[in-house]
Amino acid sequence: MRKYCDSLTAYARAATRPVAVGSVVIGGGNPVRIQSMTNTDTNDTEASAAQVRRIAGAGGEIVRLTAQGRREAANLAAIRARLREAGCSVPLVADIHFVPEAALVAAENVEKVRINPGNFNDRGGQFDRLVALCREHGTALRIGVNHGSLSAAVMERYGDTPEGMVASAVEYLALCRERGFDPVVVSLKSSNVRVMVQAYRLLAAEMRERSWDYPLHLGVTEAGDDMEGRIKSAVGIGALLADGLGDTIRVSLTEAPEREIPVARQLADYFAAREGHAPIPAVDESFYSPYEYRRRRSEPVEGVGGDRPPVIWSELPEALRGKVFYADIHSVGEVPDGRIVVLTTANGNGVAEQRAFFLRMEQAGKRNPVIVKRSYRERSLEALQVKAAADTGMLFLDGYGDGLWIENETPAGDGPSAAGGLSGAAAISAAGEARVGDAMSAAGGCSGKEQAAQMAGPGTPVPGADDTITPERIDALSLAILQAARVRISKAEYIACPSCGRTLYDLQETLAAIKARTAHLVGVKIGVMGCIVNGPGEMADADYGYVGAGPGRITLYRGREVVRRGIPQAEALDELVALLRADGKWREP
Repeated sequence: MRKYCDSLTAYARAATRPVAVGSVVIGGGNPVRIQSMTNTDTNDTEASAAQVRRIAGAGGEIVRLTAQGRREAANLAAIRARLREAGCSVPLVADIHFVPEAALVAAENVEKVRINPGNFNDRGGQFDRLVALCREHGTALRIGVNHGSLSAAVMERYGDTPEGMVASAVEYLALCRERGFDPVVVSLKSSNVRVMVQAYRLLAAEMRERSWDYPLHLGVTEAGDDMEGRIKSAVGIGALLADGLGDTIRVSLTEAPEREIPVARQLADYFAAREGHAPIPAVDESFYSPYEYRRRRSEPVEGVGGDRPPVIWSELPEALRGKVFYADIHSVGEVPDGRIVVLTTANGNGVAEQRAFFLRMEQAGKRNPVIVKRSYRERSLEALQVKAAADTGMLFLDGYGDGLWIENETPAGDGPSAAGGLSGAAAISAAGEARVGDAMSAAGGCSGKEQAAQMAGPGTPVPGADDTITPERIDALSLAILQAARVRISKAEYIACPSCGRTLYDLQETLAAIKARTAHLVGVKIGVMGCIVNGPGEMADADYGYVGAGPGRITLYRGREVVRRGIPQAEALDELVALLRADGKWREP
């Protein structure tokens, strides 16, 4: 196996070079940095500065703004000046697509510039000029590869694969090295969590072999909103943080950007606490397949395992639950044939220990079906969602697990809980919109210390919000994790961008309306994109696309094929339903 991390069993962060982004340093052993992106019009100085302050007030350490043209890139100077006047020193990043000239302007006005190799037109030596300007102004650079917008040359050779994403990143990293330009961060984002994780692992392996040490910016792009967005992000980002990869993260949610920060903070803090965990026995890494999905072969037992999709615990009949064999990493040799195994762990690095169990089972030739079990003591619904997804998602991404059992015992004194204190988590519903994170963001300051003191913890619900952890919600959480890992599809899926200054309509409201009409269409994937930058390319994994084409206008896609162009937005949802009907994908709710 090509090594992409120091160890599969001992948690340690990968060593990377420090890259200064203004006053914040990414990599070099610094804590994982938390960032987000505005969704305001970058030409609106006051609105953009106010939203940057809300993000910073919620705990965001770096904030990105779109710069789709020279005008927006130039106005970044006014936004930064307004922030500095208000005492807010959070570093700013310019997000560039298609217009290299905008990158040249932005390099003088922000602390970092992000370019997409797939659409950066380098005719006339634009990249050389950008590097020179970044060097002159002390501006860092992010090479930000996206799965759905690889260049024609990369697509012709690799297709839209993890290998293609890595090739795109390596090409531009090599260009930076040839020019002696060091302050570079790299990202490889996809809305397909499996593709995203495999791409980052491949890049990490490639950089190890080349003795490169660039910091990694992690994120699942177009993750969506509510529970689905949080879980997709936690599965993907968590799978990488678990192996010590990642120096800065952004959780992309189709919500107010300041709501991304508590989720990202939970993830970063959760994995930082794994330092010094109890030892995990060594494993034979040759049995591991981190770069392609290979489901572990198991022999079915009473409907569990084999080629059947993974089950969730509540689906097992009571009589069958009484026949399972409980095991952990130390009891592989004791596992009897013909029994369903429930895999437990008490290790602080539980996901690594459970992965080691599967590798030892492979080495021993044992084919028992295995149900992955994790137990928690959480008060917050959101915290349970994030931790459970981060702890279990990687195993299913890698082909391990024939079932999932998530258990939560609400700590004493926190009110009644169902099923004798054992309960589960699920969707953050409309009631979950009212969270303390929103109360914080309303304050609008840049220093998060005073505002953070108002919080009982990340994701803590405002009184009156429905944050109850129930058995029904554990089922929804479990199914959402399996869907994010792409091993069991139980509902429609939405690939929705988080919105930015390019967005041409109210994305949150529109996504809610599309969900209301189509959520019952199990297995259908719908991309909801604010502009052409994020569609059709960034919805490459979607069956259908709803893409902003201009003010009040929508273009519909079937895959990457345009079906209807420039539809009035008032008619677009009905037209999407009509397209689903015509393709035989529609059924009545």
